[in-house]
Amino acid sequence: MLRVSVISPERVLFEGETESVVAPAFDGEVGILTGHAAMMTVLGNGELRLGSAGSPRFHVEGGFLQVADDYVRVVTEKASAA
Repeated sequence: MLRVSVISPERVLFEGETESVVAPAFDGEVGILTGHAAMMTVLGNGELRLGSAGSPRFHVEGGFLQVADDYVRVVTEKASAA
């Protein structure tokens, strides 16, 4: 499982565990599963999907995503529930 934090300037939108993350990077979507190599990327605008169908989804605009040791941190400039 991945530990995930989704943070906007207003509040923490999500803090928990999920099996996958699909995020809108500035140059296309990036998918993250358990064991993913450490990385950092700039976010674009689009849908952030946590887990499978029925799991939390957010529309994000800008910010960054960091992966390290099965911990995914998403810090976005603007976010809303999708």
